Amino acid sequence: MRYIDHGQGGPPSVMTLAEGPRPTLKPGEVLIEVWYAGVNRPDVMQRAGSYPPPPGASPVLGLEVAGRIVETAPEVAAQRVGELVCALAPGGGYAEYCAAPAAHCLPIPHGLSVEQAASLPENFFTVYDNVFTRGRLKAGETFLVHGGASGIGLAAIQLAKVFGATVYTTVGSAQKAEYCKRIGADVVFNYREQDWAAEIWRLTGKRGVDEILDMVGGDYVMRNIRSLALEGRLVQIAFLKESKVPDFDALPLMLKRAVLTGSTLRPRTIEQKAAIARALRENVWPLFESGRLKTFIHRTFPLAHARAAHELMESMAHIGKIMLEVQAGE
Repeated sequence: MRYIDHGQGGPPSVMTLAEGPRPTLKPGEVLIEVWYAGVNRPDVMQRAGSYPPPPGASPVLGLEVAGRIVETAPEVAAQRVGELVCALAPGGGYAEYCAAPAAHCLPIPHGLSVEQAASLPENFFTVYDNVFTRGRLKAGETFLVHGGASGIGLAAIQLAKVFGATVYTTVGSAQKAEYCKRIGADVVFNYREQDWAAEIWRLTGKRGVDEILDMVGGDYVMRNIRSLALEGRLVQIAFLKESKVPDFDALPLMLKRAVLTGSTLRPRTIEQKAAIARALRENVWPLFESGRLKTFIHRTFPLAHARAAHELMESMAHIGKIMLEVQAGE
């Protein structure tokens, strides 16, 4: 099969198209003929050498795919062969064939293309688990997500809104702000022009927001904590800035009775991610089929042009998902 090799890591230019053997299935896995794969920030970090795959995972980049099941492990129902699915993968998505646990595969939502379905798993597994399971967001609460025009941001805005929250978000341009408003954000702050923390404090009458989803880190952490309401929750899922927090002060956490939590998705157990998959199929997939949720693809590159896809990701000029077309489906 063809796949993207990133060697020992480095800038996007280290990625090359290579050939190698198809993956060997482990118990409980299926082999997917990959039609499309999503490009995500963890891929960029792994390529750069700052996010190694967990033990036993494929060293090939790529955490979400969609395509046709062509083989199953013996204990997986054989009738799944031929089924079109999207899947959260432990790695190996930038390849013509990818192995994934059968429990992490989901059907293509009715009305979506295979390409659109490939853009869903990484973002919606992450957002649903962190915003609703860990962050306990409820209808009637207020919610802030940073990076609203990213894949994570667009998923979080839509899910929070459809489940009844008031949604605030931050972006870096007027174009991104307008896009986020169109998909449901109640208030959008341009962080290049506005002090979003001061605006949150003003707009909420010095109450703060009930939950914040952050992937920025650095100096945002204390600003987030100070922007929380009583009993508020800050959920940290990544660090575009440093993970070490300057001038950290725990007193506001105590005074607000706030919760500071976070998680990473990739190292979670197969069973934990399978539970998220079941929740998505029950609570989220029907919302795609009814048209209440949408996916937003900014641009799709051929597999051989993965370098350009990563350069676009690093430029932060995109709105929504960046995808790779791996091979043409039927």
